[in-house]
Amino acid sequence: MARGGTALLVVDLQEGVLRGCADAAGTLARTVDLVERARGAGVPVVWVLDDQDFPRDSDDFALAAPLEPLASETRLVKSYRDAFAGTGLRELLAEQGTSHLLVAGAQSDFCVRTAAQRAAAEGFDVTLVADCHTTRPAETAAGTLSGEQVVAHVNAYFRGLRYPGQRYAATPLAGLDL
Repeated sequence: MARGGTALLVVDLQEGVLRGCADAAGTLARTVDLVERARGAGVPVVWVLDDQDFPRDSDDFALAAPLEPLASETRLVKSYRDAFAGTGLRELLAEQGTSHLLVAGAQSDFCVRTAAQRAAAEGFDVTLVADCHTTRPAETAAGTLSGEQVVAHVNAYFRGLRYPGQRYAATPLAGLDL
């Protein structure tokens, strides 16, 4: 799928963020596998942590176990839903020669979708790893959507996304070719 270098963006898979999310344990296990596969393929891993709701020194701010960034992997802290806003992510990806982002994480309908959409708008090819993101139930004017329904909707959105000359997908982990 990629025109050039690929990087993996892991968004907000933090202890406090995962609480109450659909299939949190399964999503976490698959993401651990995704990270290991990316590392084995020489794909850079970029970790994004959200400091809006949790103090940086709290257990809730920490990445969910057993996720553990390597010393060589970049960790960015964001204060907005957009992983590109005020973090230097765009510059980091340009420096790495990245043109394709794999995206995984928590809060599918907010931080994951916003990061992936922004990446698309910035000109990156984007693959949302369809079974490596999760969220909590969402209250809407029409009623409550389960976390699973929100994840399915976000996956459908990325399967249908179109920008000129770019590629987008929502692909399950088993279907990824790293």
